[in-house]
Amino acid sequence: MFRTFRERASAYELMDDRSQGGEELREALRHLRRLNRLFSAAAPTLFGVSRLWAEAGKPRRLEVLDIGAGSGDVNAALLRWAAAQGVELTVTLADRTPEACAEAAAYFADEPRVSVMCRDLADLDERGADIVTGSQFLHHFASEELPEVASAMLRASRIGIVIQDIHRHWLPWAAVWLAARLLSTNRYIRNDGPLSVAKGFRAEDWEQLDKALGSPGLTCSWRPLFRYVVTIAAKPGGVADE
Repeated sequence: MFRTFRERASAYELMDDRSQGGEELREALRHLRRLNRLFSAAAPTLFGVSRLWAEAGKPRRLEVLDIGAGSGDVNAALLRWAAAQGVELTVTLADRTPEACAEAAAYFADEPRVSVMCRDLADLDERGADIVTGSQFLHHFASEELPEVASAMLRASRIGIVIQDIHRHWLPWAAVWLAARLLSTNRYIRNDGPLSVAKGFRAEDWEQLDKALGSPGLTCSWRPLFRYVVTIAAKPGGVADE
């Protein structure tokens, strides 16, 4: 379908069509958890959060807000990490779709450290969390929208933000295309899985974002299984509880 990955694909994912949804979307979110486990989607987010936490002086209490969280499954690894580190972690999962919020609430029903709210990026409280994360979230936006998306995440954070997304390359595209067809018959998964890779990023995309933001605190790391982790420190003025 995509002969070149030089430029980001511009097609919309089915999950971005708010006129659709219902049980088919909820099933897609459940099947997406399979792909996340297969491709270790939680590890890059944990890498970024632990980096910002260490740079902030390893506070004993930490509030994380995951925007565009879907069912929020990547945060299970964060909870295990926090328990091992002795960190009092609370996680808020935010998504604009009721299907995602329902799936997240069901997935973490027995986890008191996790709360769920149906909210869009533009409606987040200013400095409402220590760290704001976006896991496989930014690729849903056009390139010209990325500076405002990152800025909105920064406004909602006290320590900084973690962006985790896919390296745009033919190899992960082929792997996701195959896995989506082996693991699911859901049309969201089969369409949006490979498309999300084609809408992903390369190093130069993060360099352009850095220039647009004019922020000296941006760091970009390539992680295994074709993932990028971008961390951006918030401007002084808010810190986590010590």
